[in-house]
Amino acid sequence: MRADRLVSLVLLLRQRGRLTADTLARELEVSTRTVLRDIEALSAAGVPVHSERGRHGGFALLPGFRTELTGLNHDEALALLAAGSGRGDQAFGLGSALASAIRKVVDALPESHRATAGGAAQRFLVDPETDLLARRAAVEEVDGATMIAVRRAVLAGRRLRIHYAAEGRAPQWRTVDPIGLVTVRERGYLLATRSGEDRTYRLSRVRAAEELPEAAQRPDRVDLDRIWRERSARFLSGGDHLSARVRVTPGRREELLGTVLAVRAEAPDADGWSRLEVTFQDARHAEWALWHLGPDTEALSPPSLRRALHDRAAGIAARYADSA
Repeated sequence: MRADRLVSLVLLLRQRGRLTADTLARELEVSTRTVLRDIEALSAAGVPVHSERGRHGGFALLPGFRTELTGLNHDEALALLAAGSGRGDQAFGLGSALASAIRKVVDALPESHRATAGGAAQRFLVDPETDLLARRAAVEEVDGATMIAVRRAVLAGRRLRIHYAAEGRAPQWRTVDPIGLVTVRERGYLLATRSGEDRTYRLSRVRAAEELPEAAQRPDRVDLDRIWRERSARFLSGGDHLSARVRVTPGRREELLGTVLAVRAEAPDADGWSRLEVTFQDARHAEWALWHLGPDTEALSPPSLRRALHDRAAGIAARYADSA
């Protein structure tokens, strides 16, 4: 909305000082012409924006123009700034809204809090793109217009028509009653019901979405955390999932955890290793994950998994026997 953009423009000038029209256009994701029209509108409304010509020119506010936000202490402001420092800012297509909100928070802080909170937030990094082993996190892209339609239907309590591509199948149109949105490890999910049956849709597989005029059939209040736990439990107990007991060295524990579907139990072993009960997608997934970790892990059960790893190791050893 234009009103939000005008507020963001003022806050950018408040926090950064003099900025060119091109810089403002990039920050606000609009054209330079739109920025110039917005500057005229602000000036007409009495906001003291002035232009400076020359090589280092641009637009700036006269000193002393600001808003106030009372009741927000240093730690509360720091929590908001830290929350905006991770890659979760793109969750559910709200990245631009979060950036705008952070600008408002920073600008409205008391002078005594602004510099210290902003500096402290630079010391926090939430969910970087790579871990210590330089593995990049998989980020799933969702079309912006599709995400907006899904989000609006969820919040307005309207039925939703989605063009969904289930794994290994051609996309099909489905009409669902949306319940809520969940993001887990950079993956977004739509929790919904279809013809009264529970359904969970990965947002990256929604090719298009349309908010319908009729009200969704859903309760007025919802406990998303409970619903997610229940659906996760059903997911893990169905299909061809494989439960296994494994041992892993401390240095490869996190790598193992990054491949499993779930960890059901964990305890230290006598030699410093960790002993875990985990769930894999299926037997092939389990064999691949443990083979990838080599001698830093050991499958304890089921016996079929131990045999599969033994046979693979024996085959490799036989292949290179003449090199011993």
